[in-house]
Order: sequence, then structure tokens, then C-alpha cells
Amino acid sequence: MTSFDPQGAWRRNPSVVIRPEPFGALVYDFGSRRLSFLKDLALVRVVEALDGSVSADAALDTVGVTEADRPHHLAALAALARSGMISPRQEAIAS
Repeated sequence: MTSFDPQGAWRRNPSVVIRPEPFGALVYDFGSRRLSFLKDLALVRVVEALDGSVSADAALDTVGVTEADRPHHLAALAALARSGMISPRQEAIAS
């Protein structure tokens, strides 16, 4: 199980695809054959911003997630990390 650190660099797992939907997105992992639903458009944008951000916190900032909404989004990202939908990124992104 992956421990989620919002200060760390994250990415969408390469075996995962995101299909936008009016309610948010369908997230499917071709490796585990697991299907998840993201019911928050801002969370979809955060997941999409992870790859180009130095950290999960930076992705939240990029998308404009408010301080009030951060705990909800961090909990959702932690759940995505536990399920393997997102994974730690080893390479650094220049800030």
C-alpha cells in the first residue's frame, strides 16, 4: 500500500485512463481492471495536473482548490493512492 504524502510528486498511474463525464469522470485501471468514479470536476483537474506539478499540494494550488476544500481533495487523493490509481513520481519537475 502506498502512503500518500501531499508534499511528494505524484502522477496518474500509466495503466489508468480518465474519461470525462458530466458528473466528473470514470477512472479505469487496465492493470487491475478496477473502475472508479470521480464525482468532482475539480478533483478530475487535480489528478490531471499531478504529472506537471512538483507536488500534490502544487497541483491543488494550480487548480485553485480553496483551503476549505483541501481536506476533501487530499482525502480523495489518498484513496486514489491506496487503490493504485495514482502513484509516486520519481523524476523531478522544475518549478
